Amino acid sequence: MLFQVPGIAKHEGKSYKFEAVHFQGSPLQVQAQAVNELEIGDHGYSSFVFGVVNAGMHLRIIADELQDGVPGFYSNQYLVRNGSSIKRIEDLKGKVVAVNIKGSASDIPMRAMLRKHGLTDSDFTLIEAPLPAQPAMLAEHKIDLASEPLPFTAEPEVLANDHPLFLQRDIFGISPLAFWAARTSWLEKNRAAVVDFLEDALRVERWYLDPAHHKEAVAIASKVGKEPPAFYDRWLFVKNGETGDYYRDPRGLPNIDSIQKTVDLQKSLGFSHSTIDVAKYTDLSYIREAAARLK
Repeated sequence: MLFQVPGIAKHEGKSYKFEAVHFQGSPLQVQAQAVNELEIGDHGYSSFVFGVVNAGMHLRIIADELQDGVPGFYSNQYLVRNGSSIKRIEDLKGKVVAVNIKGSASDIPMRAMLRKHGLTDSDFTLIEAPLPAQPAMLAEHKIDLASEPLPFTAEPEVLANDHPLFLQRDIFGISPLAFWAARTSWLEKNRAAVVDFLEDALRVERWYLDPAHHKEAVAIASKVGKEPPAFYDRWLFVKNGETGDYYRDPRGLPNIDSIQKTVDLQKSLGFSHSTIDVAKYTDLSYIREAAARLK
């Protein structure tokens, strides 16, 4: 949806060309950036650490995209069927749980919550399944727990048939859901274009977040997402807790403290072999310069 509003992106097609590439999970972006097939990765905290520590890349966080669990905004849901025998997290022992990809930002909070309640990886079966497929798998009793972000939890059949056993904020509080990161060498060579891109992205995001543009934003989402406008109208870019949308910082600034907290927790739970000082892998000069142009 980013550049679907005509006339707002001032630099697209001039100083840079934008091309969106789909990945099933953020860990796969590490591989693409490692071989220079992707310039800016849309990372979660888990894939970012893998990129820095495991792949040895000189990555820098340059801008925020989404934050989970900010009060008044949405938090990712871990769903069970209505009428299921699973009433407590402990009831997942011996059950099948699904994530989009192992090591992702939906996998780690789930396993962290289960460990908090005494369940180790050997106590349940973990499978990978595309996010759009998980609600149907839940309905067909192929899985017992689905790990779902928006927009999948807004689907009518999910609202009617499933309910959250717990939320991501229950384990992490406020946590980074997605932020943009790129290689230091590429950033330095392309600073002017990167700032232009971030300026355009901020301008477009602020347009989408303006309630005065809600109807137009919903129409664009319907065109891009292939769902009727009514599907998006209730939640898209709306602040309304679990029935609304995620939090987006209007300045594009990531919450470095929350990223550090999740990175440290990832290490303490054994999901990574080491932690990092997130601030040392952050360069917000690009987004600050871009935001300054919009004042």
